Amino acid sequence: MITVNPLEIEGKYFTATQVELPKTNLLIISNEIGYIMCAALDVDFFNENEKLRAREVIAGRAEGVRTIEELLNAPLAKVTDASKKYGWEVGMTGKDALLKLT
Repeated sequence: MITVNPLEIEGKYFTATQVELPKTNLLIISNEIGYIMCAALDVDFFNENEKLRAREVIAGRAEGVRTIEELLNAPLAKVTDASKKYGWEVGMTGKDALLKLT
């Protein structure tokens, strides 16, 4: 099952997407600038692949989360190099990272 819901955080609007897969869930919170995601995202791939790095994808990954709420509150374990221009850092919560997107 795929669930897509609007999500408002301190007056900013995002899309929360949950994809139920066998034995796991794929979780994403996004807007038109960037997104955070559960550990299914390979941030290193975006940073290490020259063609993908040129796209300047704004993305961060949290680990060990099972719900959208947990994704918002978990520290980001990895962020893309391009996300650093928005002030994203490893260790900041997903919510804090998303609020930096303007």
